Amino acid sequence: MTVTSVHDRDELARLLGGDPALHAYQLGDLDDFFWPYTSWYRDGDAVALVYHGGGMPTLLAFDDRPGASHALLAGLAPLLPRRFYAHLSPGAEQVLGADFDAAPGGPHLKMALTDPAALAAPLGDVLTPADLPELLALYEVAYPGNWFDARMLETGQYIGVRRDGELLAVAGVHVWSPKYRVAALGNVTTHPRARGEGLARGAVSALCRRLLDTVDHVTLNVKADNAAACALYDGLGFTQAAEYGEFTFTAR
Repeated sequence: MTVTSVHDRDELARLLGGDPALHAYQLGDLDDFFWPYTSWYRDGDAVALVYHGGGMPTLLAFDDRPGASHALLAGLAPLLPRRFYAHLSPGAEQVLGADFDAAPGGPHLKMALTDPAALAAPLGDVLTPADLPELLALYEVAYPGNWFDARMLETGQYIGVRRDGELLAVAGVHVWSPKYRVAALGNVTTHPRARGEGLARGAVSALCRRLLDTVDHVTLNVKADNAAACALYDGLGFTQAAEYGEFTFTAR
């Protein structure tokens, strides 16, 4: 097989749709909202996405079965940027080792909401683009360096929890696609002085209930060693769907 560029969204949806928990980000990026920032490649049934919409390009390639993406990545290596971020199934980073140095960002988990009955009581209200300055101020204190696309506030899928008018917790989405029936949570945080009070738990629960009106699959990515976050999501009915690694690659 050889690496080919793909421009047909229906073809990509067919290839990715068999495992929406694994491929939620890629399925969401088929929407018009993200599509202009994407480049897609395949080798057989393996699919890779290079996303160009947020600073450093990001490569996503996951294995539905062991090693499924390896031939694709080997063929794709000459086409990749000289520096990029990547989400890859375990071991796939070794395929790029001949051409790139890899700085690991640690093991991560993909989780999917499998027991919505476990969601907690909802807290918070929907945020809008008018709330952007307050949200950015919260992230500066509580979640510096996070990847946040301000356009996502336009989706109406961000929930904020306030006390005495101050925004103290938030839960949002990285992707939300009613068309492809997937969402991926992201940018979840709580102000340091309000942690341990269940505010993020309530915000995530409110957001998940809202999302389930329009999608079938609610997913998220979390660092495997973030015990507090993993415990939070476990308690809200999420289960592990896959392991993967995050890396920064630089051409040699």
